Amino acid sequence: LPVPAIEVLVGLVLVLALPLLAVSLRRRWLSRSGGAIEMSLRLKPRSQGRGWVLGVGRFVADDLQWFRVFSLSPRPRRTLSRRDLDVRTRRAPTGPESLALLKGMEVLELTSAGQPVEIGLDTATMTGFLAWLESRPPGATLPPG
Repeated sequence: LPVPAIEVLVGLVLVLALPLLAVSLRRRWLSRSGGAIEMSLRLKPRSQGRGWVLGVGRFVADDLQWFRVFSLSPRPRRTLSRRDLDVRTRRAPTGPESLALLKGMEVLELTSAGQPVEIGLDTATMTGFLAWLESRPPGATLPPG
């Protein structure tokens, strides 16, 4: 029996809407504890101006967990421990970075366990992130002033 066109159309709408709904519900789940921020992370640090991916950061104790925005994974793609994070520089995006990052974001170049890491944060979020970083337990190294 042929399937009526309206049923095909409803099926297509459901197939397209379900992933968007799942991403939205995941974002709400990540934000439920209140310690979530919008941030970009450069996954390919050696790519000149490229490799930036939009995500959600979530503060959990001494860790900043980073999740891709358009993913269904319940696990963070990257976890940064504030115990071994050091700030190298803070700068405005240059060249292609200004297209890859959301408007108003700045780039923070860090080292994590001696490896370079670059994150993009807006100014207000940057202030909160730096305050979180500076409130490390005694004995941890502090970022340069």
